[in-house]
This record gives sequence, C-alpha cells and structure tokens, in this order.
Amino acid sequence: MITKADYKEIIEEYKNQIRILKDEIDELQSNCKAKDSALKRTTQKLENTTEDLEKANAELEKKPQ
Repeated sequence: MITKADYKEIIEEYKNQIRILKDEIDELQSNCKAKDSALKRTTQKLENTTEDLEKANAELEKKPQ
C-alpha cells in the first residue's frame, strides 16, 4: 500500500522533472532563436553578394571587348 509520504515523494519528483523539462525547453528555444538570427544574417549576406555579383556582371556586359 502506498502511504501519504510516498505520494508526496512521487509528487516532488514529478515537480522536479517538470522544472528540468521547462529549463530544457527554454534552452532549446534560446538556441533556436540564435540559430534563426544567424540564418537571417547569412541570408542577408548572400542576398548582398548576389546583388554585387549581378552588378559586376552588368558592368562587364557594358564594357566593349
């Protein structure tokens, strides 16, 4: 038979596990936000490089050979 003390111990263990899971969720969300920011910066750099390349190609096409 499970005693009241056993139930309290089980409840405390569940509470501890919930705290740990919440911390892990916060960490994963933080990492995801950092990854999204890095992806946005990289995408912006790629867009800028593509624009520069298109401008350079346009200039090369204008020059007589």
